Amino acid sequence: MGRRLGTLTGFSVLHNHLIVDMVLAVFEFGSPPFVEMRETVWLDLMERAARERLPGLITTFTPEHTVRPNFVDAVVTTIEGAGGEVLFVSLTCPEAELERRMENQSRAEFAKLRSLSLYRELRDEGAFGFTPLPDCGLVIDTSKTQPDKSARLIIDSFGLSVRD
Repeated sequence: MGRRLGTLTGFSVLHNHLIVDMVLAVFEFGSPPFVEMRETVWLDLMERAARERLPGLITTFTPEHTVRPNFVDAVVTTIEGAGGEVLFVSLTCPEAELERRMENQSRAEFAKLRSLSLYRELRDEGAFGFTPLPDCGLVIDTSKTQPDKSARLIIDSFGLSVRD
């Protein structure tokens, strides 16, 4: 969906796992230096994109227990401070569908979690419990809405321009 939205709008797509993978090359996942470095790179990149007045930047984000509670507020403050605007979209999916997708080959492009048993273990331990993201008024169930339709819903909801 993010890729399709990028194609339609001309916005850049930042796969957050590019940054996760980069930091994992040096620091253990969840370690204090990992958390700090990952968030520093995320914020620096988003701030620079806003300062450079890029047409837009799309990123997906599934907060988990290693993301500091104030991170989302820091993203908004950083981007708005650089003259940008943050638009949130809530993407949902039933648990059964998440589990079905977990081992998909498409998740291998980045170092995404692909083990269903590890996912269940982490979920049961509360690893995905996070303060809800800001309410944007737009919720899309990705199990019911195809990427193209999802992208067009976002474009329509926020009045974004479609490139020729």
